Amino acid sequence: MSFRSLLVGVSAAAVLATGLAVAGPALALDTDGPVELAQAAPPPPPAPGAPGAPGADRMMRGERNVSPRAVCLDMTARRIGDRAYIKARLELKPEQMAAWNAFEKAADEASSKSMARCATLPTEMKERPDYIQRLTMEEEAMKARVATIEAVKPSLTALYNTLTADQKAVFDRPRAMMAGMGGHHRH
Repeated sequence: MSFRSLLVGVSAAAVLATGLAVAGPALALDTDGPVELAQAAPPPPPAPGAPGAPGADRMMRGERNVSPRAVCLDMTARRIGDRAYIKARLELKPEQMAAWNAFEKAADEASSKSMARCATLPTEMKERPDYIQRLTMEEEAMKARVATIEAVKPSLTALYNTLTADQKAVFDRPRAMMAGMGGHHRH
């Protein structure tokens, strides 16, 4: 083997590795867990108030200058995004669309109520709430979440019952973030 052919082989491997590093994030969308790539570009910073964002971390530690509104809006937006992801992955058949549309309508109404509730929350909290205030805020968030589940569950159950075994496997698969920081919540 000549030095030149060795050099060409090494160059081709470098080009392939670069291509995989660039394409890796797109390929990683279809995985069950986090994918690590050497020399991949760092992920974009999380939205303000999102899990992992500086504001959310401060809120968890009880520090100042957090935005309950931003955290609430982010969680609602993630649920909406999860719905779009699931719909694309399910590859619904025409006879399943009526059940999906009923579920989507109920979920959209619940999301609108969640967004309205988020809009009532403060945009910034400079002082840490006392224990009773935090407990009350948690209770209100839980009640809102239960109301959302109750509003969506009947149509979601009807949709789920129309799915094939393969579609149910897609629907039932845990999302990558469910293991950490409370995870994504689907509705």
